[in-house]
Amino acid sequence: MQGRWVAVEDPAAELIVNGGEVTCFGQAIDYDYKLVGEDDGALTVSLKINNEACEDTFQRSNITGLVRTPDGEFYAYNVKFASQFVRAAS
Repeated sequence: MQGRWVAVEDPAAELIVNGGEVTCFGQAIDYDYKLVGEDDGALTVSLKINNEACEDTFQRSNITGLVRTPDGEFYAYNVKFASQFVRAAS
């Protein structure tokens, strides 16, 4: 998942994963921890915060999940949308 990605539907929309830093649509995602797992062969990353009172706002205004499917497709999502990304051309 590391690297620079662009949205399939809008190549101007960029997602960058650099170590533990995630930037999407020009905004750094300020999260407290991540959960990494596997579901039916897909690599999943869920971005989480510790403040339960702010959870709803966080989930509506940030990317909260990343998925790399077994066949190599890459998606980012939150409770309002999902978008497919492809590696950006260098």
